[in-house]
Amino acid sequence: MTPPRPGLSETARVTDWTVYYDATADVPRATLLDALDRFEQPGLAVDLGSGTGRDTAELVRRGWRVIAIDGEPEAMVRLAARTDLDHSQVTTQLARFEDATWPDVDLVNSSFSLPFVSADDFGGVWSRIVDSLRPGGRFSGHLFGDRDTWASQGVTCFTRSEVDALLFGLSVERFDEVEEDSQDAGGTPKHWHLFHIVGRTTPQSSPSQ
Repeated sequence: MTPPRPGLSETARVTDWTVYYDATADVPRATLLDALDRFEQPGLAVDLGSGTGRDTAELVRRGWRVIAIDGEPEAMVRLAARTDLDHSQVTTQLARFEDATWPDVDLVNSSFSLPFVSADDFGGVWSRIVDSLRPGGRFSGHLFGDRDTWASQGVTCFTRSEVDALLFGLSVERFDEVEEDSQDAGGTPKHWHLFHIVGRTTPQSSPSQ
């Protein structure tokens, strides 16, 4: 079992990435779909922890330009090999989140990847996410709760009050706290404690007439 590494997806403990990528359902996350449905028009998005592109493909399909960032080389190879998206709309970056750079954007999506940023680096990464959102921009993604099985295994997890503090200053459009007993990506029994989040920055005020 490998230790978690910043910038990876929810499968940081899977040692055989090829098996994982082959087994992962290629459907976009509900939090991303929720966020996209709230925009009036497409824009520029960052997909943090893009993996092989399950969310990136949906963004491109809806007319978005995407900066896809992941720390796993095989993810970038598989993303580049996809035939179901317009690659002219995608810029890729192989990097850990704390080393990644991106411009101001309309959407930062991070599906099940932020918990694998180390606790020491998380604050800086989160500040960069929020600061990069344009007025009216959104964050969609997931955080792990303190009762998750992986909370004692080096994954960065939060209490409900800590998540509320992180979201201070954003208009929370979706917030689902979920606890359930299921399995991880490798089939190991696991207790999940998750926060499914969509948050929006304050839109720019229209000039007075």
